[in-house]
Amino acid sequence: MVVATNLGFPYVGAKRELKKLIESYWSGKISEADLKSGYEKIQADHWKLQKEQGLEHIPSGEYTLYDRVLDTAQQFGAIPQRYQHIKNPLEQFFAMGRGLQKAATETTEKVDVPAMEMKKWFDTNYHFIVPEFEQDQTFTLQAPRAVEQFKAAKALGIHTRPVLVGPVTFLHLGKAAKNAGEFDTLSLLPKVLPQYVELLKQLEAAGADWVQIDEPILILDLKDNVKAALETAYKTLKASTSLKLLVAAYFGRVESNILSVKDHVDAIHLDLVRAPEELDTVLPLLTNNQILSLGLVDGRNIWINNLAKSLELAEKAIAALGKDRVFIAPSCSLAHSPFSTSFEKKIQEKNPELFSWLSFSVEKCAEIVTIAKALNEGRQAVQGALEKNAAAVESRRTSPQTTNPAVRERVAQTPASAWKRPSAFAVRREAQVKKLKLPLFPTTTIGSFPQTKEIRVARQKFNKGELAEDKYNEFIKAEMKRAVEFQEKVGLDVFVHGEPERNDMVEHFGHLLHGYAFTENGWVVSYGSRCVKPPVIFGDVSRRRPMTIDEIVYAQSLTQKPMKGMLTGPVTMMKWSFVRDDIPAKDLCAQIGLALRDEVVDLEAAGIPCIQVDEPAIREGLPIRRADWDAYLDWSVACFRLSTAGVRDETQIHTHMCYSDFNDIFDAIAALDADVITIENSKSDEKLLNIFETKQYTNEIGPGLYDIHSPRVPSVEEMKQRFGDMLKYLPAHLLWANPDCGLKSRGWPEVEAALINMVEVAKYYRAQHQQ
Repeated sequence: MVVATNLGFPYVGAKRELKKLIESYWSGKISEADLKSGYEKIQADHWKLQKEQGLEHIPSGEYTLYDRVLDTAQQFGAIPQRYQHIKNPLEQFFAMGRGLQKAATETTEKVDVPAMEMKKWFDTNYHFIVPEFEQDQTFTLQAPRAVEQFKAAKALGIHTRPVLVGPVTFLHLGKAAKNAGEFDTLSLLPKVLPQYVELLKQLEAAGADWVQIDEPILILDLKDNVKAALETAYKTLKASTSLKLLVAAYFGRVESNILSVKDHVDAIHLDLVRAPEELDTVLPLLTNNQILSLGLVDGRNIWINNLAKSLELAEKAIAALGKDRVFIAPSCSLAHSPFSTSFEKKIQEKNPELFSWLSFSVEKCAEIVTIAKALNEGRQAVQGALEKNAAAVESRRTSPQTTNPAVRERVAQTPASAWKRPSAFAVRREAQVKKLKLPLFPTTTIGSFPQTKEIRVARQKFNKGELAEDKYNEFIKAEMKRAVEFQEKVGLDVFVHGEPERNDMVEHFGHLLHGYAFTENGWVVSYGSRCVKPPVIFGDVSRRRPMTIDEIVYAQSLTQKPMKGMLTGPVTMMKWSFVRDDIPAKDLCAQIGLALRDEVVDLEAAGIPCIQVDEPAIREGLPIRRADWDAYLDWSVACFRLSTAGVRDETQIHTHMCYSDFNDIFDAIAALDADVITIENSKSDEKLLNIFETKQYTNEIGPGLYDIHSPRVPSVEEMKQRFGDMLKYLPAHLLWANPDCGLKSRGWPEVEAALINMVEVAKYYRAQHQQ
């Protein structure tokens, strides 16, 4: 019979209960024991819910308190030297993820360690912690989460399928530790494989029968040595256990990479949402009663499944393999999807048609079960569900809510001259230097200042109608004034208004654009305990009205220093939303680009001298396969330029990008033609700077001086060294001083301390260059 399965579930909880538990632990409000009992309850509730939904293979072991890759590193003893003196495993785990800074006490020594590097998980907006390895790395299995969680579920009477991060993905995504020298991290495979074998033995002893091993690197363009490592790994693992092994690939096409593992596993999972064509490619390759797991339900987006189309694909697989060799599954872990539409009362009441198009994790589990039941018992067994689904699919296809002819006509009629600034950077820079009169090494921030409890409470009261609009606006103005006065005090050169009115850099603008809708509880994890609630793009996009003018003009009136207008770029507005999948992405991005262009032009007309259009998602949006890169980069870069090219030479355009590998797309980044680019750098050991030197980047740049995702405050000396390293790669006249990213998640005391240190560093090097 066809089996209904899942690859992973949103571990943060129905209403972000895990986030609240973890942050309460960090702040000292609850104990480690309280945290443990709290997350164990969330785990149990999730397992029970999936069982009640009718799933037969329920995942365990994928539940984490910060990041699954970090879990894997710690449980195999891949702990960098700087954290090894932290003896409490939980404190050590969080220190690796977010850094730790503690003063010395009578009984404890001072602790001051930065966090490990963080990167985007393939082309998602989730960030994972990058493992660090030494050439002589040793691995030791310790307290494996997969065993612990399997036993916990078993005690509840729920037989789960443990989930592991695969050995080759683990090593391939890792990096050589600083000062470890250059080496291929896959050379450590013979050392880590015995620990995976031991882990499988422990799972087998605990009573597991299936194990899911995630190897998402199977969808990358892999070199021969990586393919050889995959074959070695799975040949070894299969020979070591009687457990049935399912290798899971997702987010793209496996292509010929599947040949490296197919003979050494019992089941293969394919993402048939991203790559439905792969079904025909892989079916003929399966032998020896191997099972195919069909990723038919989109694990990354929020639209209902087209059950009729999914059944067609599944029936093709069954015709080739039989029912006993087919699993039905989401395309990837549902951790990338919100919890349940049952919390979305506002959309249900105000826009029932749109609500009928939505499906979150709980509903996706039901879709998986419906597909499996239709295959096992015949479509008549779920006829009502199929008819309801078909009506909703047709409603979405034909609804006037999704189409605005005027918007589409404007995109079609946009002239070629609108897609590029008329003057070269050298000409623009001369005009900007004359107008702005900035010192050498100008200092600024990325945009946001702390979103304090007072701001969140005021916004919540305003949204509930408990705070009058005029009173709320007075409060926001007071917060902006506080931010301006703070920047005057600290001594920054280019100011921001602090963004107190913004809940999120995408959601805020979505409320001011046609074509967007908003959830009440559509949270997904971005990194650690940080969650985001992406808006939903369901229709054609245009600007309702000016979005930022009043706030920025007011902030500029409070200071003589130049103020930056702050906008989120078109690619990021699209990628960090739950995006519609019924029109080409490039057309939607151009719609957003034109809406933002209107705002950029209005900001300039209002006297704002600098305008920052952030594009942190442009690298993350890069297609997995290199063959698809050029087309994406052509339209994504063009849409950024479309949004920014309507201003005069003297108006300085900034952009910001963070936590991505830029080397492969450097030419595209240069083609953005921003006057100033700020990037994450503090966790990257200056490796990003090599490419800027090699390619002789000519525009201005601000590599981040310190990590804002950690609560620790780096010293002046630490930042001096980092800034000095920057000067080895970048011309002094092009260099800015700034943090890695926005400061909304930090507290005012640490923000003040860090920025004072940063300004001191800029002053020091300014004086050095004036001597």
